[in-house]
Amino acid sequence: MINSKLAAIDIGTNSFHMVIVGFTAKGDFEIVDRSREVIRLSEGSKGDIKFISEAAIIRGVETLKRFKGIADSHKAIVRAVATSAVRESSNQLEFIKKVYHEAGVEIEVISGEEEARLIYLGVCKAVPVYNKKTLCIDIGGGSTEFLLGQNGQVLYANSLKVGAVRLSQKFFPDFDLNKERIKECTRWVEGEIYPVVAGIAKIGFDVCVGSSGTVQSTAIMDYALKTKEEPDFHVMNNYLLTNTDVQQVTENVLSKETLLQRQKIKGLEDKRADVIPGGIILLNTIFKSLGLKEMLVSEFALREGIILDSLEKYDDEILKSSLHNIRMQSVKHLAEISQFDQKHCEHVSALSKILFDGLKEIHQLKDSCFEFLEAASLLHDIGYHIAHSKHHKHSYYIIRNCSLLGFNDLEISLIANIARYHRKSHPKSRHPEFEILAKNPKETVRKLASILRISDAFDRTHSFRITDIKIELNENEVILQPIFQGDVPEIEIWSFERRRELFEEVFNRKVVLKI
Repeated sequence: MINSKLAAIDIGTNSFHMVIVGFTAKGDFEIVDRSREVIRLSEGSKGDIKFISEAAIIRGVETLKRFKGIADSHKAIVRAVATSAVRESSNQLEFIKKVYHEAGVEIEVISGEEEARLIYLGVCKAVPVYNKKTLCIDIGGGSTEFLLGQNGQVLYANSLKVGAVRLSQKFFPDFDLNKERIKECTRWVEGEIYPVVAGIAKIGFDVCVGSSGTVQSTAIMDYALKTKEEPDFHVMNNYLLTNTDVQQVTENVLSKETLLQRQKIKGLEDKRADVIPGGIILLNTIFKSLGLKEMLVSEFALREGIILDSLEKYDDEILKSSLHNIRMQSVKHLAEISQFDQKHCEHVSALSKILFDGLKEIHQLKDSCFEFLEAASLLHDIGYHIAHSKHHKHSYYIIRNCSLLGFNDLEISLIANIARYHRKSHPKSRHPEFEILAKNPKETVRKLASILRISDAFDRTHSFRITDIKIELNENEVILQPIFQGDVPEIEIWSFERRRELFEEVFNRKVVLKI
């Protein structure tokens, strides 16, 4: 990673953004190129974004083709992340496949909470708030992310389906303003953000930072109101917006009842004049509801967060990764709230590590793949929280439908599938949750699930009798010698005989147990 360039692409509801960076020897990054296009993926939607129109898909694909061409010219690795519009739409798979086949770009769809975490990473790079208890507010086109963090740790995260584009389409579909529409929009926003306001109030914060389009546009308009000049767009980082500033900008924007009038507002980009009413009402309402006196502006947000996250994932010798801690903290939190058998699951995880390391010659997976096996080992039994019967399927459902901070959508799917196949049926094409995966992720699931089945079998009684496993490999066999305490663990051996078939099927080798 340190010797490469990285193109981070933010596939948002309103706009697509790309930033290309190169890395320094100390693990920092320098921006070498930028690009932005207004796409409006939610075009035609009112409220929830249920479907991406064919016209919007075409615009999106063409833009990503251009972005990929620019990235290729810099010989940059591409990482593309999709947010609100894509994660909500019923035809997201159609869009993702079309982008992959026509633009050559793989899209990660992330949860709102993961989006908030990445934004926080970006903000901490741009604004000196790392050691402070910081409230980050990012107003996008389709959603708004709220995150409380300190020293890189997430204290609270939430994502609401409230954004500048969504509100403007819902309350100002013809772009015209009047007092009744403004009142209805404000009242609706107050109701939507109330739970977040209550949650933030319980924890408290030292400083507030705002990011993305609406916040930056407000800062630029405020600057223009005060100085009567068009600002340099590169001086908005760390700009301080007070509650009085936001109120004055709000009054100025909402006094312009038509789109044409708003397009003449100094400091406001023409392409944002149609959606700024919803955005400014949202920002002003957040200020009032939280009792904010001031907000720092960050020019860094999701894209820069993607860059920092990528550095932590792919080059942990440069950055001693806090990401792993965030990821495993999230896994352990889910396990704990699901009332898992901690000692058993941790023991299974330890046995899985022994098998993973001892079988590298035949599984040929990257060392980083153990993180998925570790997470699945800790979470494989959380389905008991719903019911004993079919608990492996319940485990899949819980993992797949909970936000695991630090993991993208594919990684969560891998963990869920590995946990799901720790018992009973083998992975099959008729299982939709498995079949939707691409070829390589399917093989990863099959290999790691087969290891987890044996690890879990070796602690069938939850008594931790088997403490180690000696492994021998030959051309046709895998010989496992469990090291145990006390009498021969008959039940564990019985369970192993029932669970070994998937392993033999995946690796095409007989598994021999040596006692």
